[in-house]
Amino acid sequence: MLRVEVIVHNAKAYRWGRSLPCFGEIVTRLHGILERFLNAVGCLDASFVSDDTLEDLPLPAQVGQTRVGGIDFNKPRMRQVAEAVLALSTSPTSPAGFTASDLAQKVCKMNGQAEADYGPRRAAYDIKKLRAKDMVRKIGTSRRYESVPEGLRAIAALLVLREKVIRPLLAASLRPQSTSKPNHPTPVDHHYEHLRVGMRDLFTALGMVA
Repeated sequence: MLRVEVIVHNAKAYRWGRSLPCFGEIVTRLHGILERFLNAVGCLDASFVSDDTLEDLPLPAQVGQTRVGGIDFNKPRMRQVAEAVLALSTSPTSPAGFTASDLAQKVCKMNGQAEADYGPRRAAYDIKKLRAKDMVRKIGTSRRYESVPEGLRAIAALLVLREKVIRPLLAASLRPQSTSKPNHPTPVDHHYEHLRVGMRDLFTALGMVA
C-alpha cells in the first residue's frame, strides 16, 4: 500500500490566501499538484522511446519562426538539462510549471556549476530545443513551461538506456571477465551478467571484438 499526500508547510508563500473562504481553492490546487506528480511518476516508470525519436532528435527543428539545433544526449550539457527537466517535472514546488531560471538553477544545483557556466539564457535556448521535439510545451502565453507526458517517457528512456544499459555493457563487454562477484547479487546484477555475456557473443559475431 502506497500513500501519497500533499502537505503545505507555508501557505503564505504560495499567495493563495489563508482565510477560510480560500480553503476550497487551496484543496483544488493541492489536488492538481498531486495529480501532476503521479502522472509524472507514471511516465518515468513506464518510459518509452521510438526509433523515430532516435532518428529525429539530432536534426534541427523549428519553434515558431526560430530555427534551433537538434538534441544530442551524448553531450554532457544536454544530459544535465534532461535530468533537470525530469527533476522539475515531479517537483511540487513548481505547481505552475518552470521557467528558464528554474531550469538553470536546477542544472547548477545538480551538477555543482556556477550560474556563470549555465544561466537562464542558455536554459531558454535548451528549452526551445526540447519544445521543438515536443518534449516540453509552453503554458499559455506565460514564460513558464511544463513537460509533455510523451516527452518525459522519451527523456527517461534515453537517459536510462545510455547511462544504465549501453555504457556499462560496453565497458563490461570490452574488458576481461572479472573473477570477483558481488557477495549478495541482486536481480539487476544477474541481468547485467547475462546481458554482458550475450553482448560479447554479439560483438564477436559482428567482428567488433577479437
